[in-house]
Amino acid sequence: MRLIVPALSAAVLLATASAAVAETKTLPTETPADFKPSTANFDYIRRTAMIPMRDGVKLYTLILIPKAASHAPMLLTRTPYGAEDRIEDRNSAHLAAVIGESDVADELVTSGAYIRVLQDVRGKHRSEGDYVMTRPLVGPQNPTKVDHATDTYDTIDWLVKNVPESNGRVGILGISYDGFTSLMGLVNPHPALRASVPINPMVDGWMGDDWFHNGAFRQDSIVYAYEQEANREASLTWYSDHYDDYETWLQAGNVANMAKMHGADKLGFVQKLFAHPAYDQFWQDQAMDRILAQLPLKVPVLLVDSLFDQEDIYGALHVYKALKPKDADNSKVFLAVGPWFHHQQRLDGSRIGQIAWNTDTAYFFRHVILKTFLDHFLLDSPPPGRLVPAAVYETGTDQWRPMAIWPTQLPSAPQKYFLAPNGALDTTAPAAAQPGYEEYIADPAKPVPYLPRPIHIEGKGETSWQTWLVSDQRPASSRTDVLTFESPVLDHKIRIAGEPVANIVASTSGTDGDFVVKLIDVYPDENGRDPKLGGYQLMISGDIFRGRYRNGFDKPQRIPAGEKQTFHFNLPNASHAFLPGHRIMVQVQSSWFPLYDRNPQTYVDNIFFAPPDAYRKATIHVFDAGADASYVELPVVNAP
Repeated sequence: MRLIVPALSAAVLLATASAAVAETKTLPTETPADFKPSTANFDYIRRTAMIPMRDGVKLYTLILIPKAASHAPMLLTRTPYGAEDRIEDRNSAHLAAVIGESDVADELVTSGAYIRVLQDVRGKHRSEGDYVMTRPLVGPQNPTKVDHATDTYDTIDWLVKNVPESNGRVGILGISYDGFTSLMGLVNPHPALRASVPINPMVDGWMGDDWFHNGAFRQDSIVYAYEQEANREASLTWYSDHYDDYETWLQAGNVANMAKMHGADKLGFVQKLFAHPAYDQFWQDQAMDRILAQLPLKVPVLLVDSLFDQEDIYGALHVYKALKPKDADNSKVFLAVGPWFHHQQRLDGSRIGQIAWNTDTAYFFRHVILKTFLDHFLLDSPPPGRLVPAAVYETGTDQWRPMAIWPTQLPSAPQKYFLAPNGALDTTAPAAAQPGYEEYIADPAKPVPYLPRPIHIEGKGETSWQTWLVSDQRPASSRTDVLTFESPVLDHKIRIAGEPVANIVASTSGTDGDFVVKLIDVYPDENGRDPKLGGYQLMISGDIFRGRYRNGFDKPQRIPAGEKQTFHFNLPNASHAFLPGHRIMVQVQSSWFPLYDRNPQTYVDNIFFAPPDAYRKATIHVFDAGADASYVELPVVNAP
């Protein structure tokens, strides 16, 4: 009996459990099958769309419509940086918080007058397709049937047919890469595209924008390519192994070594950089100023440039130079130039670094220049407002200068400022003298830093990269490998408008070399209102030139050791007044590191792969006497 009881007990338990299971009821899910958030109290409508392109690829597009909008034009930005990432506060019911100061058009949109459209370019973030850095136009560099011009056309065509709140007019605008896509929209434009605002656009990556300047390579381009191309989401970031970027790049040796160390040598665009160190057809075919110069002018365009743009200082004004001759009646090509760093137009513009202006120049741009332009060409009934063909801020006097054309229709007389013995800078050509030159030793092992060390531009809250073009140049002028030439104290104002020209006559004991020329405003020795600016050396314009390209940017040639050579090149545009009590200074050096790669000063076919033994000291002679005296020619304006 003792053996039977446990068996019976088990059977009873099993039967009881089965009955309990049969009686159990499941709880229904509390999540609706199709839940739609209530946004009745929002002041905007949010829509998304996957807009089909002509090749079947669909592009993710975010559409933000103010509820007050009716028959409103659309402002389109096409970006590789993530349409959703441009949104500041996704949890707000107010469009002003959603857009925020990240958008240069925020005030226009939140007023209810415009609809905002943000789109991921093909191959990035939520868009389909393949990504190609600054995808070239269909043609020699692009064998497909699609490019940014066709994608813009197809996008606009869809928008005007599918956004009923719109008046059927579209403006395209954007900064930097988004400025490049804004320019691309001008190629075979859609009829509904009525205005374009390229702001600090990337135009010619070899001549003077992101990748090179006059042949010298901007090393951080490798970092940018890594973060853009390593994956679709741009979620990988470049790692560092030194606090000081100067040490990081110096230890790497050459650019190819640095790329390989991080795996960036596997990226398609980096491989293209390495394959095209000179200004060959690859770069010439993609230069937007060259492209647009050959096309009819159909869409009104407001080109926006920054005097202290640390990334794309070249592009906007060279597109302006290409397009303005087509605009005989001043009705389609407009220009705004302000005292900003790259993308500062969307932020506070009352100062840059240590240099303060007398007003918020960016606010003025957004509320007067930009608004007037877009309202005029996009609204059904634009408010009264006069379009100024060119509005250029003049630093020094701190004022906007309206003009009919840039650089100016005022009387002007280019003035040569000669480098003279004993560090003088004079408008009179110096007499012949012995030895007739100034000398310095350029050592690739100790290149001249472009900022005081340690150079750490990626740190949290760090702004030195944004403001480095206005940083005090006194640390450089105290180095023995930097030549300094200075005028007497000025007794009158000297205004310049346009591109200064450097004409450096020099020799090197090496067979290659770079020359950096900086035009500087030296403040009075003491400055009562702001003592820290006493003696401040403010760079007004400066650039680098790779010596192997002195006879043609597509024709690299070794420099004959010890022989005089002329290195002639333009500096970035300036709009500035040197005031009485100030002095004009010119600095000459042979490196700007680690912003630009080191020239080994021994000629090699491709500096990206220069071996360690190619990096050698060189003795540089810069001639400053007699017929061979070097000079900087300033575009002086003969007007008060």
